[in-house]
Amino acid sequence: MLDTYGRKYVNPLINLVAKFLLNINLTPNNITLIAFGIGIASSVFIYFDLPIVALFALWLSGFLDAVDGAMARKKGTTTSIGTLMDITFDRMVEMGIILTLAIKFPKDIIHLLILTICILISMTLFLTVAALTEKKGMKSFYYQAGFAERTEGFIMFSLMIIFSHNLVLITDIFSLSVIITAFQRFLEAKIILK
Repeated sequence: MLDTYGRKYVNPLINLVAKFLLNINLTPNNITLIAFGIGIASSVFIYFDLPIVALFALWLSGFLDAVDGAMARKKGTTTSIGTLMDITFDRMVEMGIILTLAIKFPKDIIHLLILTICILISMTLFLTVAALTEKKGMKSFYYQAGFAERTEGFIMFSLMIIFSHNLVLITDIFSLSVIITAFQRFLEAKIILK
């Protein structure tokens, strides 16, 4: 929801950084790889009990994840491989955080597993609708908005990292919001794919 409705407020900053990075001869795929590395580093920081550094790394990776797409659109070089890398690396960063939290808090593993299943269901719907529809959005595929999008996910991951003593409650709320999103996307898909 925040990605869909709040993007217009951060777009000027995203575009400014995209322009700067293009001017220093970095490519969108360079930034995708850098964002991925920083995102994975957030899991390492979680493991070593550096939550503030982990949060900084997570949000920086998310910001750069938006910048790479803006760079590709400015250059007119959006590619299927760029989209593939972007979507795959996003999930790997998310799963890295969940895996690290499961290692650190094994008693809460069932709740983290349920969250993983919810994300898998929601992303399957999201990607299948994108593949089956002919509609195109600002991205290189049809972007199906939802109740819990990437920014909401980052907020929930941030809460899980900072308030790990309430990990079960936060994880269960996160799972519920992802399932609500999956259900919302399924209902929309029934209309779109008729």
